[in-house]
Amino acid sequence: MRRKRWRLWFAVGLVALSTMLFGIHFLVFRDWHHLAIYTLGDIAFVPLEVLFVALILHELLDWHERRELQNKLKMLIGAFYSEVGIDLLERLSVFDTRPDELRRDFDVEVGWTDARLRQAAAVVEQRSFDLQPTREGVVELREFMMSKRQFLLRLLENPNLLENERFTDMMWAVFHLGDELAHRKDIARSPDTDILHLGGDMERAYGHLIGEWFEHLRHLKARYPFLFSLGVRTNPLDFEAGVEVLE
Repeated sequence: MRRKRWRLWFAVGLVALSTMLFGIHFLVFRDWHHLAIYTLGDIAFVPLEVLFVALILHELLDWHERRELQNKLKMLIGAFYSEVGIDLLERLSVFDTRPDELRRDFDVEVGWTDARLRQAAAVVEQRSFDLQPTREGVVELREFMMSKRQFLLRLLENPNLLENERFTDMMWAVFHLGDELAHRKDIARSPDTDILHLGGDMERAYGHLIGEWFEHLRHLKARYPFLFSLGVRTNPLDFEAGVEVLE
């Protein structure tokens, strides 16, 4: 309420100041004709000022703000994969029943173009994943997800995540998997039907993680080639990948 009152008084003050200056002008020069010409000219220019400031300039500032926001979001995505995503992909890929297809479709190389990365991302959307987790593997996965829970919660506190619907969907899938695992105190004794249910949750998160990983690689390829090279050498979907530079 105080802010609105302050704006009202500010507007009244500006109008009063303008009226006073027009009055001084008339008292000094006594020329209504001159005053009317310039006043009408200034008023005629107001719509152009509104067009420039409210539309063109505002749109440029808005575009710059969106670009900065996207850059911040890309940094958050990079932090997610460095801290959680890569390890989680590696742990889930162990359960993949078609490792040969996985290596064939997603064996990223440094020479891959943006178009090739887009093609791989499209394959992810059309491909179905079949994971068959073991009890021992699920127990280890639960421990890993529990250790990363605080990091994931802090990540969700950032409002910038709401600007990327796909990444938000992926985070929901990952959190759901983490919650399912957290609520099971003794997975080693879970029945086969329950392990099968967890496998479905893993498949959902797995597909989202791979799809967003390729989007992340596209960003690194375009902006940070040295990070793209590291991403290729630590490919979580290539069981033979090594971080050491051999060529």
